[in-house]
Amino acid sequence: MSKEEKHNILGSLLRRLLDERSLSMRKFSEMTQIDTATISRIINGKREANPQHLKKFSACLQVPLSELFEAAGYQIENKQENSPSDIHTSVEVIQNYLESSNLYDKDFSIDEVDQKLTDYSHYSQTEEGKETILNDFENKLQKVGSIGPFINHLKDLYKRFLQRKGTAYELAIIGSVLLYFIIPVDAIPDYIFPIGYIDDAIAVQITLNSLAK
Repeated sequence: MSKEEKHNILGSLLRRLLDERSLSMRKFSEMTQIDTATISRIINGKREANPQHLKKFSACLQVPLSELFEAAGYQIENKQENSPSDIHTSVEVIQNYLESSNLYDKDFSIDEVDQKLTDYSHYSQTEEGKETILNDFENKLQKVGSIGPFINHLKDLYKRFLQRKGTAYELAIIGSVLLYFIIPVDAIPDYIFPIGYIDDAIAVQITLNSLAK
């Protein structure tokens, strides 16, 4: 495959993702802090996207970094199913962003997400926790809109929680990630743009892995 064909694959993918999220190139430039002209040249196949570009695209568009690397023509190793590589890549993106900005001065780790999920799993079993999920999930969903693929997983988990499909332990796990999504002050506060919901996506992946086990 020629370089031009590789660029066209990435450009077509980025164009489709921007359309699906109703994002203009200018808005995408603000989110990624990459010059609009550079993004335009990447999309039109006139410039090669480097790994840093792809990491920022992945973080903002909520798509696996491996998918963008493959579309850009980079060689990637085959990953085992349920590999945590994508999660750790997202953590690296988050940490790099936090270090380069003055918005938030705390470190970020998967352990912190795990701990909050554990705390919320207990809360989700209380009447107050259940009411919070039932009363606030739909409202939070409307505020967030279609952020990325993890939203569809959350909708499925919410439906399962409503229908009480699963053991008490499974429902507690599901309730924990729903509360993580609903409550704005989590491992990374939701107001931190553009990465405020990446930790929510990681929390969803952790939950899906736990349920799969």
